[in-house]
Amino acid sequence: MIADKLLNQLTKVKRTGRESWIACCPAHSDKNPSMTITEKDDGRVLVHCFAGCSVDSILGAVGMTFDDLFPERVADPYAPTKPERMPFNPRDVLAAVSTESLIVALSGSQLANGEPLSEENNKRLMLAVERLQDAARICHAD
Repeated sequence: MIADKLLNQLTKVKRTGRESWIACCPAHSDKNPSMTITEKDDGRVLVHCFAGCSVDSILGAVGMTFDDLFPERVADPYAPTKPERMPFNPRDVLAAVSTESLIVALSGSQLANGEPLSEENNKRLMLAVERLQDAARICHAD
């Protein structure tokens, strides 16, 4: 139980419930219990001094830190993971490749009609193909 580490360092500890106690606050001269300690179902320990001492000063007085009030986190293999963030918005990628796909379609139509591509159009077709392949790689679709 996480609360035990704190409770062992306090004076006049009295149980007030299933997982709750009162005790003298170590951060100020306390003759009567003025601090509550509660261990929640998830293992967290809550501390409150009714005289107004901060949790930081209470923990400092007994050589503890905030981390000591929380259970050790264990990675949940079934917890949802954040989706991988794509470097570009898919809509932006589609807008960028739409012109390139039009170049490929027009070039294909011209070749299908038996018309040769000019050197300039052939270079532009190769550039379009290169850009489409790059887009596919960026989107992890290759």
